Amino acid sequence: MSKLLVVDDEQSICWGLSRLGESIGHEVVTASSAEQALDEVEEVRPDVIVLDVRLPGMDGLSAIEKFRERVGQVPIIVITAYGDLKTAVQAVRNGAFEYIVKPFDLDKVQHALVRALASSHTAANDQPQIARVSAIAGTLVGRSAAMQELFNHIALAAASNASVLLCGESGSGKELAARAIHQHGNRADGPFVAVNVASLSPSLAESELFGHVRGAFTGADQDRVGLLVQADGGTLFLDEVADIPLPVQVKLLRVLDRAEVVPVGSGQPVKTNFRVVSATHQDLLAKVKNGSFRHDLYFRLGAFRVDIPPLRERHDDIAELAEHFLRATQGEGVSAPTLSDASLSELQRRPWYGNVRELHNALEHAAIVARGGVIEPDHLPQPADASLLDAHDCEPPVEESILALIDRWAVAKLGNAGETEDLYEQLLRLVEPPLLKAAIEKHHGQCASAARGLGLHRTTLRKKLDQYDLSED
Repeated sequence: MSKLLVVDDEQSICWGLSRLGESIGHEVVTASSAEQALDEVEEVRPDVIVLDVRLPGMDGLSAIEKFRERVGQVPIIVITAYGDLKTAVQAVRNGAFEYIVKPFDLDKVQHALVRALASSHTAANDQPQIARVSAIAGTLVGRSAAMQELFNHIALAAASNASVLLCGESGSGKELAARAIHQHGNRADGPFVAVNVASLSPSLAESELFGHVRGAFTGADQDRVGLLVQADGGTLFLDEVADIPLPVQVKLLRVLDRAEVVPVGSGQPVKTNFRVVSATHQDLLAKVKNGSFRHDLYFRLGAFRVDIPPLRERHDDIAELAEHFLRATQGEGVSAPTLSDASLSELQRRPWYGNVRELHNALEHAAIVARGGVIEPDHLPQPADASLLDAHDCEPPVEESILALIDRWAVAKLGNAGETEDLYEQLLRLVEPPLLKAAIEKHHGQCASAARGLGLHRTTLRKKLDQYDLSED
């Protein structure tokens, strides 16, 4: 039987985790403060510690080192209701085994406990590398569950030297995530070299990345140090990595394998040592399958994948993001504009196909129109349409697109007093015909089987087909 030590000042949390631990066959000891737990830990000798961050007296993150001094490398699962990127990074750097945000799913905690117990009997010599904490350039804002998961992944990535692949739609914050990984990693004192591959001319991409010597080609009047060498000792961020030309992919793979660059026109390799973080909004695996991206480079770049959530999956963060962006518009001696409740509701209703970038631009637009006063819904620009998404972007779920369109249609209709009569029937006349037509086509004109598939009586389906003039003669 293993022993769990739960340190939390909330009795309900201690009770719930005690029941969970006992249900999977372990002994559980609880403490309401870090000081109490530290007094008892040497006698208890726990196999796993579950530790809250905010505690009366000493906080949980500060207590981690004290626990290490007393009981060595026991796995510590950190839990908090106030998660942010700084907390996640500090927890991982202090050696936390896992970082979980309240309110949590007990299944997730159980899974973490099982993994922690399995590791507690192994030699604990695989601790994250400790590095200087530095300020983030730019800010990742949000307290939603999706962002807490992202903060956790960034913290884990920062504690490693593995290559990272950031996947997410345009405007979702991939470069901010890349900078956070760099600035919280052990290469924070080195350069952060960002390269937007899509902006490089295909004919000059090789020269930009690898450099060239004088006379290598027409116009090469002097030696040029490539971006890969400029990143030596730091991080190379390859944005839109899916657009790297195939010939350049071969050379890049060689650089990653050998840690040396051969400039264009030179036979002399130049040593370079950098950590690579890549980003894409495209389906990179699909490009591997169609032959436009090398499978060996794909696996080399994607040792650790981090998915950036789109804004439409984190509407709970919109109020905080809006406040953050509006503060940035504040001029000297001028207070920042504020949002009315109606404006905030409108922002939270929109699908944000342009993600955080679209939200930022919308608020800048509104702040200009409102001239520093209260921002009302009519100060906001029109939302971007789903059709404006890049063809390679992850498209929103069909159901979500339908709901967004119906919402816009309903708002427009309800805003026109002359069109509100019979509105429900109008909606049915819009949505029923394509559904019925698709069902009949799927079942090759067989009304009985189509009715079963739709959950309708055959007679009802026939009446509707006649109503919409969809019946076949």
